[in-house]
Amino acid sequence: MSSTGRARTVAITTCGETPRRTTAGTRQACAALRASSQLWAVRSQVWLEQRVRAAGRPDRGDVPGWVLVTLMTAGIVTALWVLAKPLLEGLFQRAVNDVHG
Repeated sequence: MSSTGRARTVAITTCGETPRRTTAGTRQACAALRASSQLWAVRSQVWLEQRVRAAGRPDRGDVPGWVLVTLMTAGIVTALWVLAKPLLEGLFQRAVNDVHG
């Protein structure tokens, strides 16, 4: 009982339901809760839309980088092959001759 003799009313149900008895503070709390959950929903939707748009774009990547790496690898393999070809052929011929020998 308050000093005026009336009992303070309290919310009996949650904010999602229609309360039977409320106070102004409870209504404000429920309104704040609904506003914050709506804000969260909007932020989540914006984030999801950004992710979907980003996924829909083709991946541009670092084209000059991978092209350079590919060309340099091909160049190194070619240079080593040119240098090692006579040695590898000699090694192969000796192995074949030893087996048939």
